[in-house]
Formats: sequence, structure tokens, C-alpha cells
Amino acid sequence: PVTAGSIVVPYGHVIGNEKWRGSEIAQRLQGKIRLMFEDGLGLVDFHLSNRTCILYISEADLVAGDEFKRRLVRFRNASSLGGIVIVEKTRISDQYFLAVQKLVVLELGMVLLPVANQGEASQLITQLVSSYVREQCKDHNSNPFLRKQCSQLAEPSLFRTVQQIPGVGKTKALLLLQQFGSIHRLCNASVKELELVVGQTVAQQIYTF
Repeated sequence: PVTAGSIVVPYGHVIGNEKWRGSEIAQRLQGKIRLMFEDGLGLVDFHLSNRTCILYISEADLVAGDEFKRRLVRFRNASSLGGIVIVEKTRISDQYFLAVQKLVVLELGMVLLPVANQGEASQLITQLVSSYVREQCKDHNSNPFLRKQCSQLAEPSLFRTVQQIPGVGKTKALLLLQQFGSIHRLCNASVKELELVVGQTVAQQIYTF
């Protein structure tokens, strides 16, 4: 299970569980927000920020039995992340909704948001991400070093160039560009500075490269 801080979500992005690639949610989110997919998110479906994630319960999950309940309890017991549970409340799944509400809100103390379908869920995720970005921009406006993160991120060619460094994928490339802003500053960064962004092993690879 994923704990707070072990997944780093680049500014203004959402990281989705690989299993959602090609889904209706993913297709509707494309173009509205920056969506990236990763394996190994465990019980989590989408990460909105380093500390907030979404667990999605579909109509099929509700009808299939209690597996989704075990998943929610496992998440709550193992994770320090803030979990938002999105539930498909349809004509078919409506009869299960009260029990889910009781479990999620009263017993597990998590946020529960009902949606009619994946299309509505994608709108909800877009709104949540927008509000996080607005909040962060408010905090960042008072700090000139963080202010640049609220402006448009690096141009695509720069982004692709940074991804060519061994050990650096999309996520790390974004984090590095957010932190250093240019190839020049990245080239002149010390191992210690790099470590703060990408960890010891990758920092050493970047420095050597």
C-alpha cells in the first residue's frame, strides 16, 4: 500500500493507476488535466497530490459483493494518505449506497462523493485538481521561488531532453524542471540538490551523466 510521500505527484498533474489506461475516465480527462499512468499504486486509483488520492468504486464493484469494503479498510489501515472515495450511484447500485456511506464516512472517516457514471467522475476529478492548483498558487504567490511553478511548465522539447537522462522518466523530468527551471541550472546542480528532488540513486546517475 502507498503511504504519504512515497508517490510524488508533479504540480498540476494526476497520476492514475495503469489499470485505468483507455477507460472512459482517462479519455475524458485527457486534454483537461495532465494525466500520467504508473504501475504499483496498489489500492489507489488516482493520485491528485502527494497526500490526497481517489479510490473508485464502480457499480460492478458494489454488485459483486464485499471485496471493495475489504479494499477500503486495508487502505485506511495501511495508509496515511487522505482518501476520497468516489462511488457510482446508479439505479442498480442505489440499494447498496447507504451501507457504503455508513462504512466510508462514519466508520473510516473518509470523504464520499457519489457520481452517476465515469463521465461525471472525470468532471469531479478535474474540479478537485483545479482547486488544489488554486490553493497551491495562493501559497506560492508569497514565495518568489515557488511562484514560477504556477506559470506554464517547460516547453515540450526541454521536457523530452531531460527525459533522455538515465533513470529519469516523465515524473522525475517534471520535478527536475520545476525545481531547476533550465538545463543550465540542472547541469550545475550538486548531487545534494538533486537528491532532494529525485533521491540518492537517480541523483548520482544524473550527476554522472
